[in-house]
Amino acid sequence: MPDLATLALFAAATLALLLVPGPAVTYIVTRSIAQGRSAGLVSVLGIHAGSVVHVAAAALGVSAVLAASATAFTIVKYLGAAYLVWLGLRRLLARADDGGAAEPPAASRRRMFWEGFAVNVLNPKTAIFFLAFLPQFADPAAGPIAPQIVLLGVIWTVLGVASDGAFALLASALAGRLRRSARARRRLDVAGGLVYLGLGAATALSGETAAARA
Repeated sequence: MPDLATLALFAAATLALLLVPGPAVTYIVTRSIAQGRSAGLVSVLGIHAGSVVHVAAAALGVSAVLAASATAFTIVKYLGAAYLVWLGLRRLLARADDGGAAEPPAASRRRMFWEGFAVNVLNPKTAIFFLAFLPQFADPAAGPIAPQIVLLGVIWTVLGVASDGAFALLASALAGRLRRSARARRRLDVAGGLVYLGLGAATALSGETAAARA
């Protein structure tokens, strides 16, 4: 299992990423604005039911890579770091969108749950992100990789439910105000870009340090 310092670093990095709104948060916010607090919270549960699927897929996939070759696992980690850097640059270079988020049609709680699940589990970018992010905190020397990935995924999901739930509560309270400021959205893009860049660079450098010690 990862040591406590690694888990603490992972939790801090996870919170930094979760607090920068992305497509899933946009869905949760628009549902909360359109149909209220309970609708937003049901959407949160659906989104993170999808996260569980991605965590399982990442655990199986990364374990298979490690079983094939330790060198391949290192390559996956470096590719993951590069992908995080690319996400950061993309957000930094994104143009501000003057339009507000589209308001979804009213739906039942059951439908909102499954729509949230589909929004997350059918998004290939989310699958790639989990494959890029979770292995950065796994260590083959600490034991089997799959349980480490599952543990990291559980931490991600718990923190995700908490942070996205907070977004749902805040959105339902503030309603339409969240859609009026293009400047605020641009600042969030810049903040998110810097978080991704920092995380990608840090994990790449830590990988180089580990390689130098090997």
